[in-house]
Amino acid sequence: MAKTHVSMTVNGKAVEGLVEPRTLLIHFLREDLSLTGPHIGCETTHCGACTVDLDGKSVKSCTVFAVQADGASILTIEGVAAPDGTLHALQEGFREMHGLQCGFCTPGMITRAWRLLQENPNPSEDDIRAGISGNLCRCTGYQNIIKAIQYAAAKISGAQFKEAAE
Repeated sequence: MAKTHVSMTVNGKAVEGLVEPRTLLIHFLREDLSLTGPHIGCETTHCGACTVDLDGKSVKSCTVFAVQADGASILTIEGVAAPDGTLHALQEGFREMHGLQCGFCTPGMITRAWRLLQENPNPSEDDIRAGISGNLCRCTGYQNIIKAIQYAAAKISGAQFKEAAE
């Protein structure tokens, strides 16, 4: 099968490659670029483990062809932390608020939450629940994920994080 040249910016770096037209973005990221943070879960858009930020929108990279991302700007979990390795407030929040257990959903969850906080810097609990509704977690029950996102929102805005009484 003939291959197509693609070029894009991934985590702030220009990348390019040759892909078959049927190559999914998740496979290009993982296999060609060795960015294994986005996980392959269901390959049917149901789980969200492969979520990346593409041109300012959260997308499930298992249903986007790499050729569709030609010229795009993409952020994966590998690009969320600062270049010096300092954790982003979301990554810190997931650690501090115990927002992960097995960790399989975490890269997609954090990447989706990153976009959510770009769109709504001060989300309510209902906003967070709606915002991450396309990302499934089979371990946590979501409450600590919500706390982690609230923690990050507070830290980013400079506000004091106040955990709700249970």
